[in-house]
Amino acid sequence: MRALCAGVFLFCQGMSLPAADAPPTPLTTLLDEATANNPDILAARRGWQAATQVPSQVSTLPDPQVTVQSFSVGSPRPFAGYSNSNFAYLGLGVSQDLPYPGKLKLKGEAAQQDAAISMYRLDAARRAVLQQVKEAYFQTAYIQQTLDVLDRNRKLLDQIEKIADARYRVGQGRQQDVLKAQLQKTKLLREIAHHHEVMETQQALLLKLLNRPPGSPEIRTEPLVETPLRYTSDELLEKVRAQNPEVATRQELVKKQSLRVEMARKDRYPDFSVQYMWQRTGPSFPSYYMLTFSASLPIYRRRKLNPEMTQAVEELNRSEREYESQVQTACFDVRNQYIAAETASQMLKIYREGLIPQALATYQSGLAAYQTGGLDFESLLSTFLDVLNFDDEYWKTLMEHETALARIGQVTGVPLN
Repeated sequence: MRALCAGVFLFCQGMSLPAADAPPTPLTTLLDEATANNPDILAARRGWQAATQVPSQVSTLPDPQVTVQSFSVGSPRPFAGYSNSNFAYLGLGVSQDLPYPGKLKLKGEAAQQDAAISMYRLDAARRAVLQQVKEAYFQTAYIQQTLDVLDRNRKLLDQIEKIADARYRVGQGRQQDVLKAQLQKTKLLREIAHHHEVMETQQALLLKLLNRPPGSPEIRTEPLVETPLRYTSDELLEKVRAQNPEVATRQELVKKQSLRVEMARKDRYPDFSVQYMWQRTGPSFPSYYMLTFSASLPIYRRRKLNPEMTQAVEELNRSEREYESQVQTACFDVRNQYIAAETASQMLKIYREGLIPQALATYQSGLAAYQTGGLDFESLLSTFLDVLNFDDEYWKTLMEHETALARIGQVTGVPLN
C-alpha cells in the first residue's frame, strides 16, 4: 500500500506544472497581453476598422459615365460617311446619376451605424476574451492553492498513520485504523492527480487566449484574495444601459432600422440622371449639343414600395423588442452574479471566522485524545476530513466570488477585480 501511494505521488509530482520558484504573473499583465494578441480581438478590431471606411463610399455620388458615339451612314464601318452626310457624326458625352436628395445622406448614416455596431462588437469580443482569461486565471490560482492544501493534509495523514501504526504495534489500536489511514491517503493522491489534470487544461486555455505558441512556459498565478464589492446592485444596473456593448449594439440596430424606414420612404421618390452630349459631323457642317434630363418612375407601389415599407417597419419593431430583451438579459446577469458574489462573501467570512478555525481546533484536540486512547479512530478521521473539506471549500468559494465579480465587470464595464 505504501509503495502504491509513493508511486502515485511521484506521478503527480512529475506532471507539468508551473515551476514553484517561477515568479507569479499578475492578472493585469495577462489581460494586456490578451488585448494585444488574441486573434478574436484582433479580428473584431479589423472588422471595425473596415466598417469605418464604408460611410464615405455609400454617401458619394455614383461614378459619372463617359460616352463615345459613332453614327455611320451607308456602311457598318465606323466613321463611314462622316464627311459627306449631315446624319453621320462623332459624339462625346458625359452623364451623372443623381439619387433623390437625402438618399445618399441616409445611406451614409446607416453605414455609420454599422461602424458603431462593429465598434461595440469589438468591445464585446474584448470583454468576452478578458472574462475567459480571468476565469482561467482564477481557476488556476484555486487549483494551485488547493494542491498546497492537499499536500499539507497529506502530511497530516502521514502523522495520523504513524500514530495509528504505533498504537497497533503496542496493542492499543487496530490494524483496520492503519489501513483506513492508508486508504484515505490514496484517495487524497487521487484528488491531487485530478487537480493536476485540471491544471493542465487551464494552462492550455490560457496559452490559447494569449495566443502563445505551444510549449510556452506555463503560468504561475498570484494567490487569490477577496475583492470587496464597492457598488450596490442599483448602481451596477445603471451601468448596464450606458456601458454594456451588447445593449449598445441593439440600440444602434434600432437607430439603423429607423434609417431603413426613412430610406424606404425615400424610395417612393424618383432618382434622376443628367447627360450632356457633343456631336460633330463633317468639317463643313455645324456641331450639335444635347442636354438630357431623365427621372425614374417608382410606380410599383403595391408590389414593391409598400412591401418595402412594411418590411422596414416590422424590422424596426423587431429590433426594438430585441433591445428590450437584451437589457433584461444583462440586468438579470448582473442581479444573478451580484447575489452570487454577496453570498460567497458571507460564506467566506463564515469559513474564516468559524468553520475553519473550529474544525482545526477540533482536529488538534481529537488527535491528542486519540494518542491517549480517549477518542476512536473514526471520530479522528471525521475531524480530519472536516479540516480538509472546509479548507477546499473556502478556496473554491473565493474562486467563485472572484469569477462572479469578473462576470459583473464584463456586463457593466466596471473593473471590479
